[in-house]
Amino acid sequence: MNSPATSLLAADEPHPFSVTNEGGSSPFLIVADHAGKYLPQRLQMLGLAEAERERHIAWDIGAGAVACMLGDALDAVVIRQNYSRLVIDCNRTPGYATSIIEMSEFTPVPGNIGLSKDQMEQRAREIFHPYHDRIASELDRRQQAGQAAVLIAMHSFTPVFKAEARPWHVGMLYNRDPRLARKLIALLGHEPEILVGDNEPYSMSDATDYTVPVHGERRNLLHVEIEIRQDLIADEAGQRKWAQMFARLLPQAVL
Repeated sequence: MNSPATSLLAADEPHPFSVTNEGGSSPFLIVADHAGKYLPQRLQMLGLAEAERERHIAWDIGAGAVACMLGDALDAVVIRQNYSRLVIDCNRTPGYATSIIEMSEFTPVPGNIGLSKDQMEQRAREIFHPYHDRIASELDRRQQAGQAAVLIAMHSFTPVFKAEARPWHVGMLYNRDPRLARKLIALLGHEPEILVGDNEPYSMSDATDYTVPVHGERRNLLHVEIEIRQDLIADEAGQRKWAQMFARLLPQAVL
C-alpha cells in the first residue's frame, strides 16, 4: 500500500479528470463523477480480480460515453472523473463512511480496509479535489463572464442490486430543487416505452451526494442528476440513442 509521503499517482498515470469540448458554447455543463475505472498502480488493484474491477461497483458503465456524446450534440463542456469510485467516490463528501468503502455490494475491497487518515486524505487531495476544483473553476468562469450555467450530472445504475431488480429505464434525481428534474420527467413521460424514476433508484441528500448539492444547489443553478440503466447503454448504439434523446429534451426542459 502506498505511503502518504509518496505521491499516489505516478507521472505516467492519467490526470484525475478529462475535459472534452472545452470551448463549448452551451449553457449546459455535463459532469460524470464515476466515468472512469482506472486504479493507481501503487494501490495494487486494491486486491480485486479483473472481473470485479469491470463491474458496476467500480464505475458507472456507459455514463462517460453518454456524457461525451451529449456534449458533442449540445456543444457543451464535459468534465469526467478518470479514476474508479473504489479509490474514492467523487460524489461523496470526503471523510464520510461511503467516500472510501471497504465493501461494495457483496464484494470486499481489500485495499480499502484499515486505511489511515493520511491515506484517505491523500486520495481526496490527488483525485477528488482536482476534479471538483475543475468543475468549480468552470462555473466561476461563467459567473464572472455573465454566462448561463445548467449542471447535468450523468450517472448510470445496475439493473440488479443485491438481488433486487430495478425496473426503471432512467431516473431523475434531485434534492431541494426539483425544477429541471420535474420538467424532464414530464417530457420523458411522452417518450414511448420508457419508465422514468422520480428520485429512483436513489434519492439524493447532502449525506449521500456531493456534486449536485455543492455545485448546483449552493449556486442556485438549474441542475439534475440523470441515472440511466446500464444494460441500456452498455454498447455504442445504446449510448448514442440516449445521448440523442437527451440532446433533444434538455433544451426543451430549460425553456
